[in-house]
Amino acid sequence: MKKSFGKRKAHFTKRVVRDWQGGDTPMPTEENCSKAGDWVESILGSLKISDGLEEGRIRQSWKKVAGDFVAAQTEVISLKRGVLVLRVLQPAMRFHLDQSRGDLLRKVQAELGKKAVREVRLISG
Repeated sequence: MKKSFGKRKAHFTKRVVRDWQGGDTPMPTEENCSKAGDWVESILGSLKISDGLEEGRIRQSWKKVAGDFVAAQTEVISLKRGVLVLRVLQPAMRFHLDQSRGDLLRKVQAELGKKAVREVRLISG
């Protein structure tokens, strides 16, 4: 009889402590935690907003990719769904970039990767 009372008392004690703490004993934090940076890429990819990161990268490296002169005559407008949109200030520069669009695309893809940019569009302005 005493054994069954002891088991019930131990069970009751565990239950009271669990209720008092607000749940079961917490798991060790070393086993249960990860860095936010480990998940950012996959979360942004699933939400389909990783283009914003690529747009930031192209804005930062545009002068390196295009060169000083071309970068001064152009502005990165957006990068969405693999389409890089550039505003070109001078019509002559737009004509030149239109003629060398393939070369410009290869340079951008070398910097960001082929999947990030698949087309370059030019607008005047």
